[in-house]
Amino acid sequence: MNSIDQTVPISVHARTPTTATRPALRESPAPAPRPWNPFTRILFRFCFLYFGLFCLASPVMLFEFTGLLGTWLPDDAVLWQVSLMEPALSWVGHTIFDIDVALYMNGSGDQGIYWVQLFCVLVVALVGTPVWTLLARRVEYRRSAGWLLLVLRLCVAAQLVHYGLAKVLPAQMPEPALTTLLTPVGDLTPFTLLWNQVGASPAYEILLGAAELTAGILLFIPRTALVGSILAVVSMAQVFILNMTFGVPVKILSGHLLLMGVVLLAPEARRLTEVLVLNRTTGPSTAPYPFATSRARRTATWCQVALAVWVTVSITYFTWDIWQAVGPDRPKPPLYGMWSVSDFTRDGQPVPPMLTDETQWRTVVFEHIGQISYRLMDGTLVTTPGTIDPATHRIEVPAEAVGDTSSAALTFDQTTPDEVTLTGELGGHSVTMTLHRVDPDQFTLRSTTFRWVQDQPAQ
Repeated sequence: MNSIDQTVPISVHARTPTTATRPALRESPAPAPRPWNPFTRILFRFCFLYFGLFCLASPVMLFEFTGLLGTWLPDDAVLWQVSLMEPALSWVGHTIFDIDVALYMNGSGDQGIYWVQLFCVLVVALVGTPVWTLLARRVEYRRSAGWLLLVLRLCVAAQLVHYGLAKVLPAQMPEPALTTLLTPVGDLTPFTLLWNQVGASPAYEILLGAAELTAGILLFIPRTALVGSILAVVSMAQVFILNMTFGVPVKILSGHLLLMGVVLLAPEARRLTEVLVLNRTTGPSTAPYPFATSRARRTATWCQVALAVWVTVSITYFTWDIWQAVGPDRPKPPLYGMWSVSDFTRDGQPVPPMLTDETQWRTVVFEHIGQISYRLMDGTLVTTPGTIDPATHRIEVPAEAVGDTSSAALTFDQTTPDEVTLTGELGGHSVTMTLHRVDPDQFTLRSTTFRWVQDQPAQ
């Protein structure tokens, strides 16, 4: 009795021939991976050292995986690596580049200390690669390469989920502020101009975020990681170019996310070229992967899916909190809005609107709690700490914030929803001002709507 007879017994009953009576077709084995050439081995060693150290040393790369646990950590916990290395990095900056660098808690990702840290990582990789090559005994490091690609893929995925959700819930780039509507375009920095350009179109921002979020989620799943890598490279290429050309201080991170995406695509370059360029069929992927057995791969896949859920839920929670703080439903101060000064009296005398008057208010904006903005007659826009007490109807701008000539202690009387009278002291003088509400939707930036038909290009 042959092996087929042992596994498929013959029934005495008549039966329609089916595939059950035939030997099962075995899956064709995956093609053997190409041997590594010397250049590939050297390139792997450099990438392993450089990108591995970058992920360990970068303030945000690993912090995303703390998820909701991050709420229990100190506010500066994300910067612990740089804080720990700050003395050494300061020494390198002073000794080699003759500059003084320090860590500032201001949110900029392109501080001098980060560039010095990046220089140190590069030096370690450049020195370590030839040393590793001289001492190496192994020809290939496919398992190590698989771990490297897995770590890079998860790090890029977490960052894309973070930045994608920050745009899907338009918290990263809110709509232009009321004070921005009063600011001439020429007075905006390129960074601020870009932020307001995207924020002025929430639909555009949401679509940008959806692309990044989709790429991040696809990267978390091994089966869709290749598609996610392609989308990640396209998305991060756009982000990196915008950061470079508009002066956004996230050039180090965005540039490395782009490079990591290219590294993830490198093992698939031959297959992508055959399919997309040469129009040929191609076999299964031979990219390194650290798990060999089917059971290990299934377990690893479910772990990565669970990690995707953990990261996505956590970032959604944090982003929603930010959106509640900066979105349209955020807490607003009393008298919220933009107000035009129609009548202004100083020391009992009416004051004509003179452009040379350096203390007369022309427009007042109450937009954020604990902050007051006002535009002077010459167009200067001043934003300063200030308080509005709805119980006592008091408005105060302390002298230490703006100087004695601009300090204010005023009482407001809102006779109608669109009219307010301010009385009190401004810059040491007794003043009375009548304010009228300005509808921000009157500005062209906010009043221009979508049109299919445009007979004029500027409509």
